Amino acid sequence: MAKKGAREIVALICSVCKNQNYITERNKVNMELKGKKDSKLELKKYCHNCRKVQIHKESSKLK
Repeated sequence: MAKKGAREIVALICSVCKNQNYITERNKVNMELKGKKDSKLELKKYCHNCRKVQIHKESSKLK
């Protein structure tokens, strides 16, 4: 059986249109080591509403 570690589920929200497009996991331990303690995940992903690749930011609220 797989281990339950320092992973948490987060939603990715488009920074332009504010739509939730993706749900993913992140490692809390690695994110704290990279920068600030409250650093948020940012990825460039395709936004279906904007029809472009935009920056998506982490949000803990899942729809």
